Amino acid sequence: MSLKQNLTDLKTHLARFNEQPLGHMINGRIQPVAGKTFANIAPMDEAEINLVACGTVDDVDRAAQAATQAFENWRGLDGSKRRSILHRIADGIEARANEMALVESWDTGQALRFMSKAALRGAENFRFFADRAPDATNGLSLPAPDHHNFTVRQPIGPVGVITPWNTPFMLSTWKIAPALAAGCTVVHKPAEWSPLTASILADICVEAGLPDGVLNTVHGSGEVTGSALTEHPDIAAIAFVGETRTGSMIMRQGAQTLKRVHFELGGKNPVLVFADADLKRALDAVCFMIFSLNGERCTSSSRVLIQKGIYEEFTQAIAARARNLVIGHPLDPATEVGPLINRRHLDKVTGYFDLATQEGATIAAGGRQGQVPPQGCFVAPTLFTDAKNEMRIAQEEIFGPVLCAIPFDDETDAIQKANAVRYGLAAYAWTRDLGRGHRLARNLDAGMIWINSENNRHLPTPFGGMKNSGIGRDGGDYSFDFYMETKNVCMTLDQHSVPSLG
Repeated sequence: MSLKQNLTDLKTHLARFNEQPLGHMINGRIQPVAGKTFANIAPMDEAEINLVACGTVDDVDRAAQAATQAFENWRGLDGSKRRSILHRIADGIEARANEMALVESWDTGQALRFMSKAALRGAENFRFFADRAPDATNGLSLPAPDHHNFTVRQPIGPVGVITPWNTPFMLSTWKIAPALAAGCTVVHKPAEWSPLTASILADICVEAGLPDGVLNTVHGSGEVTGSALTEHPDIAAIAFVGETRTGSMIMRQGAQTLKRVHFELGGKNPVLVFADADLKRALDAVCFMIFSLNGERCTSSSRVLIQKGIYEEFTQAIAARARNLVIGHPLDPATEVGPLINRRHLDKVTGYFDLATQEGATIAAGGRQGQVPPQGCFVAPTLFTDAKNEMRIAQEEIFGPVLCAIPFDDETDAIQKANAVRYGLAAYAWTRDLGRGHRLARNLDAGMIWINSENNRHLPTPFGGMKNSGIGRDGGDYSFDFYMETKNVCMTLDQHSVPSLG
């Protein structure tokens, strides 16, 4: 499709959002908007896309009550029937994949080449967990000499899901699908900066026959809507994807009601490039993992640690790639880097350019000298060289297409520098030394480690971080560990001696 055709199709898809302010979906029905609204802004031209309802404490309460009332019937539904409904949701997602991609690309500023796969990944998430729904309550047989122990699982109850603005649709399905498969009901608060595809998902769920109240969507700010959700006594758990500071606030807010929490938080992920690596493949992976999705991804490799013998050659190659990236309209099929989510985030990212210079680093590509379109929230793909690990540019999550290159001496030095941050979400390493690869996997402090690979996701595997990067794991059966309670049942064989008192 051409840019012109994509813009024509987008106009059609956005028409429904322009008719009236976007309302909440509570108990299977779109709610009329009677209170305050906020403007949803397009990163490309900073024009208003639509108005969105500001969720209040009362809105969240009504959503939580709907989820609570729907919980007993949903948890009691046979797992095979839940599987059928979730597969129908996946069918609906696939049928509207083009709409989803165009709307999310416009809403977030992400290049269409990446968003075109977001809907299909979301459908895959629903299918994956749908097929696990019939066995979700299964446990283990744990026999003892005089007793038989076995475990069973049951859904924890209504849960709150709070999702981010960077790849909102895919990440919402990554949380909502396992919750529904487990038998939980959900109150979803999408990010206010990119709310559109959450409403499309809610529509698809209703059309697929998801019972009223099983999925409720409430829009609004984190300060009001998010806080009301994390503090609500009927919500048993909160699954959150976002920045570390917000995760800490949610933990405090949920403490009064002893909320179970699952956090996927920030990262300052290292990619280690050793001199013996396949440097062509390593270069491809390094550039892809920081410059794709505008660098607005939690698993981006935003620190590249390069062995000293190849540091100059490798950083020059990165700089050349950075200058060669196609920056432009997010709906243009040729675009590789689109605009950042909004002006506020743009100012945060570009603020690190002056800081890098003050700290003594060199801006080898991009920065304020990079060529970007005059309109919109664009930033040039940027490379900092001559960086030291203790610099703020190497310690703080910038969350944009900005890469910090740090030299290292040997394996010990590389591991020490890779681990010397407060985050521990992901790590990547490139080396032909098999033993070194295993040692790195053992010694790097990260929840996910890829050796000689970019971020390749296999849905049964655990996804999550260490240190300030999160609590808990998503993926496969690990998701059910969060959304379900495990009970042990001990049955006597009537052969053991029972103590007698009195």
